[in-house]
Amino acid sequence: MAEIVLFHSILGLRPAVGEAADRLRAAGHTVHTPDLFGGRTFDEYDPAFAWVESSGVDQQLVDLTHAAVESLPAGLVYAGFSLGAFCAELLAGTRPGARGLVLLHGAISLSGIEAEAWPGNVPVQVHYALDDPYREQDELEAFEAAVHASGADYELYNYQIAGHLFTDRGLPEEYHEQSADQLYSRVLDFLGRIDKPQ
Repeated sequence: MAEIVLFHSILGLRPAVGEAADRLRAAGHTVHTPDLFGGRTFDEYDPAFAWVESSGVDQQLVDLTHAAVESLPAGLVYAGFSLGAFCAELLAGTRPGARGLVLLHGAISLSGIEAEAWPGNVPVQVHYALDDPYREQDELEAFEAAVHASGADYELYNYQIAGHLFTDRGLPEEYHEQSADQLYSRVLDFLGRIDKPQ
């Protein structure tokens, strides 16, 4: 079974993150859910972005991300929602020993994590709504090209829906139950393939 670090979005460590972790734990995986915001959560994006900027968290995010895993071993799978996707990608791309990366509603080019190349032994799975208002297609395509260039396995799943955090049932205007269930089924399949001996 995999040991996973699952990072929350710009909205903080909402119940949806715990629900996601429980789905993975039910399949036998170990899941850590760091709280980078010290308990602060949000129901809307604008106040969340404003707080992150005013609190200085945006300037500290790299340090907070590394601190969240400093007591954990290598050999982790990193996953993250939106802003948390940056954290997960940063660690999977730069911290030795990563076994895999799952990006949920977010991806960034390697320049954003100050990496020159993707590690060829770290497979990647990405999930996005096609009409996600925060989807940055250029960043996604640059990241995809870098992973392909490394020889690592790469999977991109697009969902024919709008909204950003469509996995969060606490956001009724975005939540899409069928797509969320499909997403987690694909994540569990990915984790199962990682866990098989090579």
